[in-house]
Amino acid sequence: MRLLVLLVLILTMTAYPQTAPPTVAEAQEFMNKAEAQFAELTVKVNRATWVQENFITDDTEAMAADAIDQITAATTELVEQAKRFDGVKMPADLARKFMLLKLSLTAPAPKDPALRKEMTTIGVSLDSEYGKGKYCRKNGECLDITAIEKIMAHSRDPEELKELWMGWHSISPPMRPRYSRFVELSNQGAREMGFKDVGALWRGGYDMTPEEFSADLERLWNQVKPLYLSLHTFVRAKLVEKYGPNVVPPDGPIPAHLLGNIWAQEWGNIYDLTGVKEDKNGVDVTELLKKKNLDAKGMVKYGEGFFTSLGFEKLPATFWERSLFVKPADRDVVCHASAWDIDNKDDLRIKMCIQVRGEDFVTIHHELGHNFYQRAYKNQPPLFQNGANDGFHEAIGDAIALAITPEYLHKVGLLENVPQGTNDVPELLKQALDRVAFLPFGLLIDQWRWKVFSGEIKPADYNKSWWELRLKYQGMVPPVPRSEADFDPGAKYHVASNTPYTRYFLAHILEFQFYRALCRESGYKGQLNRCTFFGSKEAGAKFNKMLEMGQSKPWPDALEALTGERQTDAGALLEYFAPLKQWLDEQNKGKKVGW
Repeated sequence: MRLLVLLVLILTMTAYPQTAPPTVAEAQEFMNKAEAQFAELTVKVNRATWVQENFITDDTEAMAADAIDQITAATTELVEQAKRFDGVKMPADLARKFMLLKLSLTAPAPKDPALRKEMTTIGVSLDSEYGKGKYCRKNGECLDITAIEKIMAHSRDPEELKELWMGWHSISPPMRPRYSRFVELSNQGAREMGFKDVGALWRGGYDMTPEEFSADLERLWNQVKPLYLSLHTFVRAKLVEKYGPNVVPPDGPIPAHLLGNIWAQEWGNIYDLTGVKEDKNGVDVTELLKKKNLDAKGMVKYGEGFFTSLGFEKLPATFWERSLFVKPADRDVVCHASAWDIDNKDDLRIKMCIQVRGEDFVTIHHELGHNFYQRAYKNQPPLFQNGANDGFHEAIGDAIALAITPEYLHKVGLLENVPQGTNDVPELLKQALDRVAFLPFGLLIDQWRWKVFSGEIKPADYNKSWWELRLKYQGMVPPVPRSEADFDPGAKYHVASNTPYTRYFLAHILEFQFYRALCRESGYKGQLNRCTFFGSKEAGAKFNKMLEMGQSKPWPDALEALTGERQTDAGALLEYFAPLKQWLDEQNKGKKVGW
């Protein structure tokens, strides 16, 4: 394979006389060869990394690193060759492919083969180290991230929560020097490609300049910030009631170990502390799943059923044969839920350590959203086989998940009768504790990384700057003093795996835009938060029209195909939560908002 790659590169490099002015025909020929090579190597990387994340060993790490090194080398060389066609006036679709080729690497590598190999080896080792991470208690019990999350979801002992928080965050300090070197090497690669740094490259993938994109994110944050502040104020008061003012300052930031989640990114697990009585007709999805005696695969079948009700074809038989649904007892795997398109055609899979609970039922719908999107654009050319932007990919399944309403649960036989209650606050609060609470966290991770890539945050200040941003956006502080001997960003999978994160912030805005559009297309007229479009072929057809475009057009074109709108906008999210915002503001009267 390596000889084949080198041969293709040599042929590509010598195909055109370097003195002749380039033509559109030559540019098209170059791109045809580049896409064929890119597609072939992508499949190799997909297979190698699938094995590496499902069977974590030194050997599989080496195999994955080798595959990633090959595609990184080939893409880096192709980007360099593509510079020859700068300035050639091309058809829009061809020009778009040249742009996307330059943006295709989230970790651009230096041209030097030794440095490139070093960078990819570091990248794979960080991903694997996260997957193998465990905290061993004094009694000898060793807990992986799945076990830690499970305990933190239910424990209300602040000392135990602090112990677990510190335990998991102890896995990442050894990553710190390698992460710093990874940043240095990938920045060198980005500069050699013509970008200021890796952060500028990441921000370049949104059909606007990096500066325009940063400004657009600030606009969106300012739209949703008042709702987040209302939620933060309410939750902080409830935590003071539970743990006392010595543990939670009544007017200050919230200690990050008390929100029912190791990263304090979603707070739904502490709903019971809010004092909000469940509507007597409320629905507990976890109980419904257990009542049906569903196993992991059975839960995934329901997720598939939502998409087929909209008119999409069933998942292929290989999906059920090759996916990972439960955590194996005999080996380490990366349990972070993910969706895979191995061959860029029909070999769709998910990798997930499913637990029978409502949270995982929602995650399943989210991951399948990736799979159905991947299949919808499989007939696009290789460089267009992606979401309109990365926020779109994350938002698809979440829009479906919003439609997991009591009416939907009744239609699929999980719920006997649809509740007739009129109090929406309990359910909206549950949704907000996850979706609204997540917004600042979704924003700050890349705010930190972009500053790391640009050099504004030096390696000596990694942890200090991390907590400054968590305080600024989330109103969170660590449960114990931290220092630069720690590396708390590395305790989050997406930092260890170098996965861009702003996509999740955008997705939490876009999902409500998609959801509202699908509800309207299905003919729904009522209060937005009660809508399900399950079974609507009309909504499915409109949905598919956007999905099958892939990345072939600028994302505003794709957004318009479904919603009629050309700008990402939080208006639909604010409409969805409007009854809750009014209620929260009433509860917060007399309290300090913010920190």
